Amino acid sequence: MRRLLLALALVLSACSAGGDGPTTITFWDNNGGPGRTPIYQELIKRFEAANPDVKVEYVGIPSSSVQQKYDTAIAGGSTPDVGGVTTSYLAHLVGQDALEPADERIESGPLKGKLLNGLLETVRQTAPDGKLYAVPASGNMDVIWYRSDRFEEAKIAEPSTWDELANAAVRLTNPAANQYGFTIRGGAGSVFQLLSEAYSYSGVEKFYEGGRSTVADPRNAELVRKVAELYKKATPEADVNNNYTQMVAQFTGGTVAMMHHNLGSTADVMKALGPERVAAMPLPKGPSGKRTVVPNPTDGFAVFKGSRNPDAAWKFVEFLTSAESNGHWNEKVGQIPANTDVRGAEWIQKNAAVKMALGVLEDPATVLVPAPVYLPEYSSITKTDTEPMYQKVLLGQMSAQEFLDQLAAKLTTAQQDWEKRR
Repeated sequence: MRRLLLALALVLSACSAGGDGPTTITFWDNNGGPGRTPIYQELIKRFEAANPDVKVEYVGIPSSSVQQKYDTAIAGGSTPDVGGVTTSYLAHLVGQDALEPADERIESGPLKGKLLNGLLETVRQTAPDGKLYAVPASGNMDVIWYRSDRFEEAKIAEPSTWDELANAAVRLTNPAANQYGFTIRGGAGSVFQLLSEAYSYSGVEKFYEGGRSTVADPRNAELVRKVAELYKKATPEADVNNNYTQMVAQFTGGTVAMMHHNLGSTADVMKALGPERVAAMPLPKGPSGKRTVVPNPTDGFAVFKGSRNPDAAWKFVEFLTSAESNGHWNEKVGQIPANTDVRGAEWIQKNAAVKMALGVLEDPATVLVPAPVYLPEYSSITKTDTEPMYQKVLLGQMSAQEFLDQLAAKLTTAQQDWEKRR
């Protein structure tokens, strides 16, 4: 009995000591892995040194399974205090009433007026009530990577319109030398890129108008036709099956002079070619002269309603999105920092692609046209349902308008179903 009482006393003593120790919060990284985990480990180390009263438990989760992990945690009442999120599934979490709005915290804290408006807007547009349920941390943007050395040799100026890009692609093509002016992503992941191209050309400013998808707008179809006309004329024939890896291999291997991707391929492109041979430009404009951009999903941080230590959780979010931390993170991953105080950082001045993308997003004339990535069916519609149809367009077996009509019909139905459920 004496031993039992002594053991109980030790347990109670330990609990008491724990209550006087640092507050512990849990942080889930929504894309854990060898590329990102060390960056977060360094930032957590800095945070804990500056805030000895808070300890952060890091959990790295692969991006492929993070949404399922969040759903399970919400259902079981075991959510983290802070989670990394993207706008691709933010609405799904908001719909489960799992997140704390960030509006008041931002307005009354150190982040007020410090976050890029374009990224804030993409986060707000994802939520049905227009509130900010995540603090944006990192943005991405579609770009055209091009061989600046080949353009210079051919005395071709950087294209500013799609017609100029098409003309440059033809001029830079020499099939006998296995040289092509452009590469088309015709396989996995093709339709999201194609939609970015279509809206950049058409100048259509909304993805939905009166509850109906604008994808089938004739101006969008005109761009799809222009791209399809480049297939085999100024692109390799294998492009009909191109996925990301194959497309980048063609570009970095020197076969093609232009490639549409985003800032996420910066490391691969620069490692292979170097800044003296390659540059990035925004997707060209169409006849309207307007800059319309379909933004990539925005990365950010959310505080869950189930947090037992919301003040410590918000302090951690504010730290991660502060100028120093946000700059460190985005310099390492080569993306657009959300904190505007990072704008003048030396690394941005040296990173021409990120500097260019920031200029586009900060331009008040730029119109953002967010894709409905919040729709549960969006991925299956743009991948399984329509990627094979786009290949038929490239092969001349389906018209651009028919392809977009079918895609628009599916997106309209999905949006209407989502509205009913909401």
